[in-house]
Amino acid sequence: MITKEAVAAAPAPAPAAPAPTRPGKKRPAWDEVPRWQIYLPLGIYLVFTLIPFYWILLFAVRPAGSTSLVPWPITTEHFEKVWTDRGFGTYFTNSVYVGLATLVMTTLVALAGGYALARFDFKIKRVFMLALLCSQFVPGALLLVPLFEIFAGLQMINSLGSVIIAETVFQLPLSIILISNFIKNVPYSLEEAAWVDGCGRFRAFRIVVLPLLRPGLIAVGSFAFVHSWNHFLFALMFLNNQHKQTIPVGLNSLMSADSVDLGALAAGGIVAAVPVVIVFAFIQKWLITGFSAGAVKG
Repeated sequence: MITKEAVAAAPAPAPAAPAPTRPGKKRPAWDEVPRWQIYLPLGIYLVFTLIPFYWILLFAVRPAGSTSLVPWPITTEHFEKVWTDRGFGTYFTNSVYVGLATLVMTTLVALAGGYALARFDFKIKRVFMLALLCSQFVPGALLLVPLFEIFAGLQMINSLGSVIIAETVFQLPLSIILISNFIKNVPYSLEEAAWVDGCGRFRAFRIVVLPLLRPGLIAVGSFAFVHSWNHFLFALMFLNNQHKQTIPVGLNSLMSADSVDLGALAAGGIVAAVPVVIVFAFIQKWLITGFSAGAVKG
């Protein structure tokens, strides 16, 4: 007869050994997605994305009147036409000037405003932040009439300075908000330590805070440059002289009510797109770092 004491004293059964697996083969997880289900949608998306770029390149480098789907023989007649005959060399120079000036002005003013919002407390701070956010819902077209009246009073119509100021004003609200978030992520104790060492507020900001804001400044400045480079409305309304116009207005001049020169238009589009692609290719690492830093709550 088996007693309770004998049952309690009996050793517990050993756990079952796992089923043997083939050496070198990883057991698939139950939620693992096959690779083809990832690559197939990405490949389709890539094809639909690249087809328009191939199409515009095809029209830009194949001879006029050709209907071949292969750009051969390759010609540069459309690029020569838009650069010399249509004045795209002047448009390009004007766009570079407007873009760089907007980048510098937007970055400097946003840096000062963002520092004030991040480090100082004042009575209308919440109201000011709300006004900055609400200004993003105002379309740029609504600013044309008041800005035109202001620039006409200042005799700045048909001047690149009017476009630079308008682009800077349009970019400032979002830039100030982003820069203030970047500054909040920098510990305030670093500035206090610099003050103890004898630095003033401006010198402490320049030595301690400013180097840490490099990704954020590059992100804000690059978007200010790209937006001013591609913006069409302000340049169209404030610039009447052909020698003062920018690339977006120049592209619009290639289209008429009767006909469109597709080859010249495609070549002009490539001229307009190449600088933006180069800028993003060089600042991609800083851009991702800057926005990921700005997304973390300080």
